[in-house]
Amino acid sequence: MKDKSSIEDRVILVDKPTGISSFGVVAKVRGALKAQFGHKIKVGHTGTLDPFATGLLILLTGKMTKKSSEFLKLDKIYEATLRLGYTSSTGDPEGEIMPFPTFKSSEPLGLAEIELVVQSFMGKIRQTPPRYSAIKINGERAYKLARKGQEFEMPSREVEIYKIEILEYKWPELRIRCFVSSGTYIRTLAEDMGEKLGTGAYLTALRRIQVGGYSVSNAVDLDSFNA
Repeated sequence: MKDKSSIEDRVILVDKPTGISSFGVVAKVRGALKAQFGHKIKVGHTGTLDPFATGLLILLTGKMTKKSSEFLKLDKIYEATLRLGYTSSTGDPEGEIMPFPTFKSSEPLGLAEIELVVQSFMGKIRQTPPRYSAIKINGERAYKLARKGQEFEMPSREVEIYKIEILEYKWPELRIRCFVSSGTYIRTLAEDMGEKLGTGAYLTALRRIQVGGYSVSNAVDLDSFNA
């Protein structure tokens, strides 16, 4: 029989629903574990998902939280839906949505043209993460500085796009699956694709389906976990 400490040191796979932050998920799981064990248990996540996004969120409890950096380095697979012809101040549905200023054509782009642009992002590329992100700038989260209207510079980084598949295209929506390195922002990838297409783009949906060898198919939904 396992002792209590080993039972409390876990890797928990949660299928995060939309409309809740990663920190909100951690709080709910922490509360459920406290009810189960009768005392507070340390819980942390291994890489945030934006509130509008869904999918695999890996949580670590107890002594396993010391291994969070190992999980952060793992490659990831996402499925994303882009809306072309528009941009968002945050790169997602939560920002101010605006028509792309230089896109005047009412004719939708052909799939072949989109395929060429999408595949041009394969390999190692440089990205500038979005201002509305959890990256720390001088000790404070970038999204907090952005909400205050403060001016600051986001450092660029090298990431790698191993594979991109077009799952579905029906103007103005484009669905893709991306296999990427750790540190890749799909919001930024969508915006950069939109810029290169000349249409603009932002994410309307994002789902993380795999992190390293961990799949969302093995995750429990948040309501079931709390129950």
